[in-house]
Amino acid sequence: MQRSISLPTKNYAHNRTQAGFLLLLGIMFLIGAESGVLNAYPVGELCFGLGMLAASPFNTQRFLAAAWLTTLIGLAGFLVFVHMLPVTQFLAVHVLAIGFGLLGTCWMAHQRYISSSTLTPAMLIVGVGVVEYLQAGHLTPPHFLTFALSLWFPGYGLLLLGLIALATTLGARASVDARRDLPYGTEITIQTGKTSLHSAQEKSK
Repeated sequence: MQRSISLPTKNYAHNRTQAGFLLLLGIMFLIGAESGVLNAYPVGELCFGLGMLAASPFNTQRFLAAAWLTTLIGLAGFLVFVHMLPVTQFLAVHVLAIGFGLLGTCWMAHQRYISSSTLTPAMLIVGVGVVEYLQAGHLTPPHFLTFALSLWFPGYGLLLLGLIALATTLGARASVDARRDLPYGTEITIQTGKTSLHSAQEKSK
């Protein structure tokens, strides 16, 4: 009896690179926030989305949908806060941004850049709705809006995403290494992070 193992080493390398890139962007934005760069402009949400968008090509399944939606929502807020669009159109602009974001997500799923069953867009929209509700009720911290529009937001946000991505990548790698100790007679096939186990005896039937 034999055991065969197929490991997507390129996928692990891309995931590690993506995690490192997110960490680097987070540090860069934190340095920019500390130095006062762009403090006069409401670019926090927009930069957070662009940061995720820049890192998503390494593994589109992870952040592409969220990056696209966040970038459009951030752009809508930026255009309103710099008075390029009237404040009275705040709701309409954000609804349009979410609509274009969902259209883009459908296209990504059709092109198989992301899974058709991903819940990230829905969770992101629900999160935005909850934040807007709390802000309208004056239930958010006093400096929440200032933080969200500054470079501190993408700095801490991308740093946190990078740490999460790194932890999940290392965890997946450790899981694969543990499966190497399975007894002979088990065939292991791993593709795009998914694992399927097949008994050699079952195949012989």
